[in-house]
This record gives sequence, structure tokens and C-alpha cells, in this order.
Amino acid sequence: MRRLLDALYDGAAWLAALGMIGTLAMVLGSIVDRFVSLPLRGMDAYAGYFMAASGFLALAHTLKRGEHIRVTLLLNALGARARRGLEMWCLTAALVLAGAFAYYSVRLAWQSWEFHDISTGNDATPLWIPQLSMAVGTVLFFIAFLDEWWLELGGRRGARESGELKLHE
Repeated sequence: MRRLLDALYDGAAWLAALGMIGTLAMVLGSIVDRFVSLPLRGMDAYAGYFMAASGFLALAHTLKRGEHIRVTLLLNALGARARRGLEMWCLTAALVLAGAFAYYSVRLAWQSWEFHDISTGNDATPLWIPQLSMAVGTVLFFIAFLDEWWLELGGRRGARESGELKLHE
């Protein structure tokens, strides 16, 4: 199961990287379009879609690598038992919020598909297509938080090292 989850997080990170390349391609295409006047419309919108996809698809991988910003000042001042209690509380709150985020993201994409909602720009893209990356990214983010919560509950979650200066040293 561990290998499957890690492969899922890594796959989403690769898709996020492709989204960054897509953003670059759309921006470069838009620049070229200004000089050559190609009939390419909606490139700014597609750059935004790719950028959003990159951000959402990278959430789970970033969490699992311990790269999300954390305020550890309070955690570093606590003892082991209190630290674990606070970690569980924070992970539980994050799990609930990520679950709500995932639910409403999936719901939004579903409703856009159901109502045939399209972008208001001249590209007229069905909105469920770019919203799908948001939905997938937030579901993976929820799964990653569930994974972290389960590991912490079982005492198998490794200590996260922070780049911050520790007061105890």
C-alpha cells in the first residue's frame, strides 16, 4: 500500500511538472502570437488552467515531502507527549478541511459537467476539464492527510525536520 500511495503522489507531482511546462508553452505561444498574429485564442486562459493544475496536483507530494510551511515555534517548545497531541489535533483539523475542500472541488467539477458550463472567454472551454485537475489534486491532498494522520496515530510518522532555528540547541 505504501508503494501505491507514494507512486500516486509522485505521479501527481509529474503531472504538476507537465502543467508548469504547459504554462510556459502557453505564455511563449501568446508572446509569439503577438508578433506573428496566429489564430490562437484563449492562450492566457489555458496558461491559467495549467498553472492551477500545477498547484493543485503538487499539494499531496509537497505535503508528503514535508515542504508545506509549518509554524514549529510552539511544537519545538513542547514535550514529546504534548507535541504528539498537538500534531494529532492539527492533522485531524487539516483532514477535515482537506476533505471539505476535496468534496466541494469534485462537486464543482461535476456540476460544471452536468450543466455544460463553459468559460466566458473566446476559448469556450468546458469548465469541468480544467476543474478536473483541481478535483483530483484536492482528493489526493485529502488522501495524503489521511495517510499522515494514520501514520501519526500508529506512531510511525517520522519527525519532520524544519529549517528553522531551534531554541533548545
